[in-house]
Amino acid sequence: MRVALFSPLPPSRSGIADYSEALVAALRERAEVEAFTGRPAAFDPAAFDALLYQIGNNPHHAFAYEMALAFPGVVALHEANLHHLLAEITIKRGDWDAYLAEVAYDGGLEALAYAGRVRALEVGPDYEGVPMLRRLVERSRAFVVHSGAMEEELRRAGFRGPVAVIPHGAWLPDEAGRMGYRQRLGLDESTPLIGVFGFLKPYKRIAESLRAFRRLVRVEPRARLVLVGEPHPDFPVHALIRRLNLEAHVRVLGFVGIDDFTGYMAACDVVLNLRFPTVGESSGSLLRALGLGRAVVVSGVGSFRELPDGIVLKAPVDASEEDFLYEYLNLLVSRPEMARALGARARDWVERECNWGLVAARYLSFLDAVARGAEWERPEPAPPPAAPPPVPPVEPELVETWAQDSGARVYLRDHLSRLTRTLEITPPGSAQDRILEMGSYLQITPALKTRLGYGEVRGCYYGPAGRVERREVVSAEGERFTCEVDLFDAERDRFPYPDAHFRTVLCCELIEHLADDPMHMLAEINRVLAPGGHLVLTTPNIASLRALRAILEGFHPGFFPAYVRPRKEGEEAEARHNREYTPKEIAHLLTDSGFEIVRLETGPFAGQACPEHAWVTHLLERYLLPTDLRGDGIYAVGRKTGPVRERYPAWLYQ
Repeated sequence: MRVALFSPLPPSRSGIADYSEALVAALRERAEVEAFTGRPAAFDPAAFDALLYQIGNNPHHAFAYEMALAFPGVVALHEANLHHLLAEITIKRGDWDAYLAEVAYDGGLEALAYAGRVRALEVGPDYEGVPMLRRLVERSRAFVVHSGAMEEELRRAGFRGPVAVIPHGAWLPDEAGRMGYRQRLGLDESTPLIGVFGFLKPYKRIAESLRAFRRLVRVEPRARLVLVGEPHPDFPVHALIRRLNLEAHVRVLGFVGIDDFTGYMAACDVVLNLRFPTVGESSGSLLRALGLGRAVVVSGVGSFRELPDGIVLKAPVDASEEDFLYEYLNLLVSRPEMARALGARARDWVERECNWGLVAARYLSFLDAVARGAEWERPEPAPPPAAPPPVPPVEPELVETWAQDSGARVYLRDHLSRLTRTLEITPPGSAQDRILEMGSYLQITPALKTRLGYGEVRGCYYGPAGRVERREVVSAEGERFTCEVDLFDAERDRFPYPDAHFRTVLCCELIEHLADDPMHMLAEINRVLAPGGHLVLTTPNIASLRALRAILEGFHPGFFPAYVRPRKEGEEAEARHNREYTPKEIAHLLTDSGFEIVRLETGPFAGQACPEHAWVTHLLERYLLPTDLRGDGIYAVGRKTGPVRERYPAWLYQ
């Protein structure tokens, strides 16, 4: 499908610009999309299958509104009132006659009479009473909205055509900068911090929030509040803060770039996302807060009322509003574990229901249905991934029996827990399946056939491309196992196997040795795996408790950071570690390489307990940093779902 999309994009100071940027990226993974950020000199609608307009109530959307009237298509309407936008198109351009005509068309004679007083500068425009939707409603073929409340507004405005309720997409940013932004604010890890984000307009209930916060400060004097957004010229927020004697507790940070916006939000324990009156609009800053896993309080009106009760707290907008806000803030600040649990549920919900991939799929299916004149069948989110099935334990003797000499027995003793766990998480095969073990030393290789049932077991190792070695080992019981091992350079050479040849590939304790181009190896693994085939990847964990302890005590965090002594002539060179990975990086690596994550866990290499690391866990907990996935080794299983998505991911390559 070829889509023309009209919307402001960054650096435009519009939340819809940020929304459209994320949407366009997701759409382009599934369709051909041309984005227009201004009115083109010439435009041929016949060159596209669908026309999509992102319309909000601010001057950034003037060109999109005018194009939507000139070339009717599908309008994504972000709020059910466009009076400010129409005032920009008319009054701000000096065309009062056009403004009066629009008001009369939308609101009738009474509205026109009022508009005459506006023109005489006796009163301000009736922004709330005249929504200025009629022309767009009459011209558009279909609408996309983010809530049932918005659909009701459209129906009240007289639209009878197709409407798709598609949730606002959610960002899932990394909150690694939390403590850095707290440091900017001069706060330690335990200071309760509350935030309000976005344009600081009166309808965001800022006065009510400040009054409730003043009551909180009386019981928790350490509490602080930040207002992050551009102040509204008609709302004297600084004067209000002074009047409430909150200068020592409240900071107005003003407009900040999106990275700082997200960073300050990550620094907060609680986010207030309130608004009344509302015309059904959704909030991009709300979705960012939920995606960050923050505890959020919203107004229980409009689209916000539709959010599940378990992921936000909802405050009424009646006389009890201030009391509710105070009680919610006091609860979340005094019981931080409850705030964290609320935020965790919120992040899980938006990750499942509001991810950009699902949002883009719903957009495209709706655009296609409108183009065909068909009923829209809304794509539903994929069910949450099933927990990895339990794996039967592997008896250590199964590995130890294949040790060929004393050196091999010493190595197996030191790495036994890693080797047995690798076998436990490797999917079993059948007599028709092939498996490839990369970097094969024939330690667990025999078990791939004898225990896991693969009909063909192949090995590979670093060496001159094209050479094949036939290797044999004998168990302590006299059982023989032979395996052909192909030699090549996994970072440079094309693997000597056909496409989709293997059901499973093992890449164990190998990726940390690669110096130049690990994604070449991952791309080749993807190629030689059958659709739905599995990659088992293990590697040391540079983010383990052991590594963190080493850094804090002044040592190198790498599992094997030392250089390898030069070998004597005739001795095989041993590769040192060039880069070790975190579990999060391994997850990115698998996703970028076209795999979905079936299993991601960490564990010990040698199996012994390490009580001396308990203080590091305590430190992480104190700073609200993750304590999971902190074992010495990373154990991951990915299932091939498609081709490589990103050949040179920015997080790994410069």
